[in-house]
Amino acid sequence: MAAVRPVGVTIVAVIAWISGALQILGGIIQLLPGGGNFGSGLWAIIIGVITIVVSVGLFRGSNAARIIVTIVFAVNAISSFFLLFSPFTFWSALFSGLLAVVGIILLYTKPANEYFR
Repeated sequence: MAAVRPVGVTIVAVIAWISGALQILGGIIQLLPGGGNFGSGLWAIIIGVITIVVSVGLFRGSNAARIIVTIVFAVNAISSFFLLFSPFTFWSALFSGLLAVVGIILLYTKPANEYFR
């Protein structure tokens, strides 16, 4: 493993961490009275915790975390492609899909590959 974490890996890990924190916050809000569906709130918290754990793995150079993030980003990019055909979600789907593709690229640059070895 390389001694210095590449900037691209740090960016992806920070975005994943923030995403997990927001999922947990959203889940807590759903658990509050009048907040929404209890089951959905509980699942959001679980997914948020898993997302934060995976982001910590990216910070530490875990190749397993990189593979998990790659799979999630690939699914996100594919689903975003299908949402491009809806006039109501075009821009958000385009942004989400591009962000996923950029994230995958950042995780597989030469410095990132060296970091995850």
